[in-house]
Amino acid sequence: MITEQEKNSLLENLRQIPIVELACKKSGVARASFYRLRKDDKEFAKLVDEAISNGEDLINDLSQSQLLSLIQNGNFQAIQLWLKHHHKKYADKVEVSGSIDVKDKPLTNEQKELVEKSLMQAGILLNGDNKNGQKSEQPQQSFTGGNTENAGATAK
Repeated sequence: MITEQEKNSLLENLRQIPIVELACKKSGVARASFYRLRKDDKEFAKLVDEAISNGEDLINDLSQSQLLSLIQNGNFQAIQLWLKHHHKKYADKVEVSGSIDVKDKPLTNEQKELVEKSLMQAGILLNGDNKNGQKSEQPQQSFTGGNTENAGATAK
């Protein structure tokens, strides 16, 4: 059984070094006991997650501070690392090439229904329009809500 003092010690150690194994060693708690407690005590699990997050933030701040010091001292690898991750021009690039062959492949009935439904929702196709592409006598609505007659076109 882990005491309250050991729990507090674990949490404090995780805030300083967010590595469970090291926090357990420094607190004198077996890793298996730690993980069992974390599994059984949801409140403790939440506190552990917060402590680890705080510890990671601390390590990130320290790392960034060291990186900036190296950059100021002219360390090329530090400069390269910073630019690679903070400037689009120096980021890794991936080139993708290929082709998609969709010629002469008719839509399935399911695809046709999906396209028709989408066009109706967009106001491009009216309920009276038939599937052969022939228009009903109703005018089509444009995206702005007016009918196409105002734009010089009529639906036939």
